[in-house]
Amino acid sequence: MATIVPSVSWPGACWTLLVCCLLTPGAQEQEFLLRVEPQNPVFPAGGSLLVNCSTDCPSSKQIILETSLSKELVDNGTGWAAFQLSDVTGNSRILCSGYCNGSQITGFSDITVYSLPERVELAPLPSWQPVGQNLTLHCQVEGGSPRTSLTVVLLRREEELSRQPAVGEPAEVTATVPTSRKDHGAHFSCRTELDMKPQGLGVFRNTSAPRQLRTFALPVTPPRLLAPRFLEVEKSWQVNCILDGLFPASEARVYLALGDQMLNATVMNHGDMLTATATATARADQEGAREIVCVVILGGQRLEAREKLTVFSFLGPILNLSEPSAPEGSTVTVSCMAGARVQVTLDGVPAAAPGQPAQLHLNATESDDGRSFLCSATLEVDGEFLYRNSSVQLRVLYGPKIDRATCPQHLKWKDKTRHVLQCQARGNPYPQLRCLKEGSNREVPVGIPFFVNVTHNGTYQCQASSSRGKYTLVVVMDIEAPNSHSVPVVLAVLVTLGVVTVVVALIYVFREHKRSGRYHVREESTSLPLTSTQPTEAMGEEPSRAE
Repeated sequence: MATIVPSVSWPGACWTLLVCCLLTPGAQEQEFLLRVEPQNPVFPAGGSLLVNCSTDCPSSKQIILETSLSKELVDNGTGWAAFQLSDVTGNSRILCSGYCNGSQITGFSDITVYSLPERVELAPLPSWQPVGQNLTLHCQVEGGSPRTSLTVVLLRREEELSRQPAVGEPAEVTATVPTSRKDHGAHFSCRTELDMKPQGLGVFRNTSAPRQLRTFALPVTPPRLLAPRFLEVEKSWQVNCILDGLFPASEARVYLALGDQMLNATVMNHGDMLTATATATARADQEGAREIVCVVILGGQRLEAREKLTVFSFLGPILNLSEPSAPEGSTVTVSCMAGARVQVTLDGVPAAAPGQPAQLHLNATESDDGRSFLCSATLEVDGEFLYRNSSVQLRVLYGPKIDRATCPQHLKWKDKTRHVLQCQARGNPYPQLRCLKEGSNREVPVGIPFFVNVTHNGTYQCQASSSRGKYTLVVVMDIEAPNSHSVPVVLAVLVTLGVVTVVVALIYVFREHKRSGRYHVREESTSLPLTSTQPTEAMGEEPSRAE
């Protein structure tokens, strides 16, 4: 009986198949055979193989191995010999032969060698593939055997697109597939499959390096460019470039330029829409007719939009006062000027010609304080008129004054009432107004309600003062106190009422005593003596007399 112990180390090492043959003692056969082990082996190309030739014939002394392969005797003995085959690169048949009892005996084995392809490569894909157009894949395979068992598979990610046998050396396999937006970013590859399952092995696969596909789609319309018609020198304006229907918008490149000046654009995308925004600032050397350009590049193709733009210089209007703060009575010159080709108008009076200044002279008075002067400038640019205005305010310095119309010089108020001293001062700078009572320097508030009493009666000096002088106005306050003889009158009324009350009481007592027939008046009494101011006849009774 023979026992085969395989020892395999691959790739990068030789395969060694160790065969140990153990002959069963005492076996007797009428006919002796020469065995070759391993029988019909299959192993990778370039490997090594240990071959054992053996027989049960006891008279066999020498066994040899016949092959075109490189061989080396490893060991031998009665009825057997072991040989090492190296660098086995192709299919071959080996033959073992010897002699038994004077007759030649032989045995053979067919060696099958397999090899994986040396190169499996997918041809480079287009840099960009238009959506909707067919894509042709090319795969090239060098080496690999046996070719009858070698298949080439083209893949999109893990999806099998084509399966074809490897034919020719090198084998070239192609497949055409449609592309869509879903293929953007997809990896394509080529894989070989060496099917050695019929030989008791498995399927050996070898895959090329993947290649990534980028697909794109462009709209048929150009970008929409939003830019001004006019741009003033040293002024900035926002420029927008918008393009919809772009795929993939995130991978598009956008360039915005003012003439030969590249603009720093900020690009944003939402879905298939792309928006580029930049700030354009014109230089003095760009004055004149220019173009704003927007270029969108994707998939090696470009879409662009252009808009005409006029760069202009508009200096002014510059409005000046000879004295922004002029003393009252001084002469003030107001002048307005602007750049070349600019027509200026000062307070409705135009300059003699474009580019010429306009002037106005006046003698500053109090009424001119706070007066505004307006200068308008007009510039024609490319058939359109541009307007610009400027204003300035004159400040006239004059001394303080108190308006007599709003500050009555004689005030007649009642005591213990609330009033407001309505006095107003004017001047530039604005003056401080104080009203002080003559002789006491008592101050009353101005423009604020206060409680009036008789102590406010008198003459007041109302003075407005500023850095440009003083102005004084005399105000008399006449505080009407309660009437001086009103108190005696009240007292007289009260006394009269008291006397009447006492008289009525005495009459009542007198009548009561008369009814009783007597009455007494003590001399020491402090009461008033009873007297009658009327004749007794008028009372309808006779006079009484004391007892």
